[in-house]
Amino acid sequence: MGFGSVVDALIEAPVFTSFTRVGYEARSRLDGWGSFDQYDLTGSVMVVTGATSGLGKATALQLATSGADVVVVGRTETKNSAVVAEIIEASGNKRVSQVAADMSNYDQVRELANRILADHDRLDVLIHNAGALSGERRLAPDGTEETVAAQVVGPFLLTTLLLDRLTESAPSRVLTMSSGGMYSTGLTVKGLQMREESYRGTEQYARAKRAQVTLNELWAERFGDRGIQFHAMHPGWADTPGVDDALPGFAKVVGPLFRTPEQGADTMIWLACDPEPAAGPNGKFWLDRRVRSTHKLPKTRNRDTLERREELWDWVVAAAEVEPS
Repeated sequence: MGFGSVVDALIEAPVFTSFTRVGYEARSRLDGWGSFDQYDLTGSVMVVTGATSGLGKATALQLATSGADVVVVGRTETKNSAVVAEIIEASGNKRVSQVAADMSNYDQVRELANRILADHDRLDVLIHNAGALSGERRLAPDGTEETVAAQVVGPFLLTTLLLDRLTESAPSRVLTMSSGGMYSTGLTVKGLQMREESYRGTEQYARAKRAQVTLNELWAERFGDRGIQFHAMHPGWADTPGVDDALPGFAKVVGPLFRTPEQGADTMIWLACDPEPAAGPNGKFWLDRRVRSTHKLPKTRNRDTLERREELWDWVVAAAEVEPS
């Protein structure tokens, strides 16, 4: 293990140093990260869901600045259009468009896929970033718990509907913004949707994020031979509107050491731009431009069985009413 890896491991061990801006700043200096100005993405098409604020907006702005055709996806056309105008002004790139879609509404997800296919003859990067932490249990239009619908089923459906276009555009990438919160819980299918009487927003969010990371690995196993790279990552603790709204107490305590949205989005942008991760193993989980373990606790690792993974895939296929092939 080289010096850099030793230092990185020391930073990674305590969550506080790893997830805050301390970890970001130390690792960026340690590994000598280059500027995103080195990338020219002209001619590439990249779709970013949840792109109207926080991490998604920071990602969309940098991709547009680097020359990509960027599709901003958010829930409302009004807000989307305002963000598109901001990004065009800041980046000087006029090839930024928007499609309004709620990722928990599967009819809207299907229409989103149709719009992307109609408007673009290629798709280089699909970024799943949409998703919020809600303190109240809500249902999606089909009756699925909303967090699970928006962050597990909806992205699965969109990836499936765009799979052929991603294959035609290979080498392409499907990237998922997860959360370090998933480290606290193990994989569950029967308990994926929490019941009303026991509902806790942070736990529901963690279960959905765990499912996201598992599905990322399964996508890579099953469809990585098509020239598509599937990767998930977590941003650390970043200063975003979602965190402020959902966890005000946490934000107040950790706030001074929060990462900026740009720092939280850094690895996502790097995964979208850089050839290095595309040349390596598929289906990995990242933080600060390095592959990380998907488990920190034995109890979560023990629940990550082959049978449960197959059960999750089958459940999502049934919920999305579509099977990738």
